[in-house]
Amino acid sequence: MNNISRVSDQVQGENPSGVRLQVYLARAGVASRRACESLIIDGRVSVNGLTVAVLGTRVNEGDLVRVDGKQAFAENRLHYVLLNKPPEYICAASDPQGRRLALELLPSYIKERLYSVGRLDYHSSGLIVFTNDGNFTARISHPSSRIEKEYLVQTTGPIPDAVIEDFLRGIAIDEELYHAKNVVRVDRKSIRVVLIEGKNREIRKVLSHFHLHSILLRRVRIGNILLDNLVEGATRALAKTERDGLLALANGGKNEEY
Repeated sequence: MNNISRVSDQVQGENPSGVRLQVYLARAGVASRRACESLIIDGRVSVNGLTVAVLGTRVNEGDLVRVDGKQAFAENRLHYVLLNKPPEYICAASDPQGRRLALELLPSYIKERLYSVGRLDYHSSGLIVFTNDGNFTARISHPSSRIEKEYLVQTTGPIPDAVIEDFLRGIAIDEELYHAKNVVRVDRKSIRVVLIEGKNREIRKVLSHFHLHSILLRRVRIGNILLDNLVEGATRALAKTERDGLLALANGGKNEEY
């Protein structure tokens, strides 16, 4: 008998019981719902010992769900934690190079597995959100959300006006277009940059194109969430009003349930 279930018994009927498998996995803190769909399609998820590759599969209380052989537990307690990440911490669940993990800075009383919403590179600092709410992550991380992220940047040398002008206009580097929504000069060696897409190492690549090196790259705002007086390495819980505000921005200003 094929050990990959192509048609799930739980899906049959017009009013199937249980929750969709990808929703269950997102609630278990495995990943965002979209990423969990990919895990299912790739045959990495099993239910009650059978590998399931059907997105419509539903699971019920008592079903044994595993991802890559490790049991996934649906979590009823959701956490939303804001971290002011210091430099030289990596936003990943593990690191083969042995670098320090941002996860290690999260409150020890949280036993559920959290994951970061987006990334900050190893040398960057500032705001990053950790949660085990896959639906929330998917909503505010989707490219269509266009949530602003603001960065304070300091460089070793003076920043020419051309950097600001080209970044605002859009600059092609290695066949990739980098475009800031806003750039404001703070002083000769400092600027504030507002991004929407946030491509990998975008600010660093633009600076390098102009032979500039950053000595500080700190994210100071995510949408309606400000760094304020949260000290480096410290965390705090996101208030419901802050979460609702992020979701409203992701919805184009409409505060809808998800």
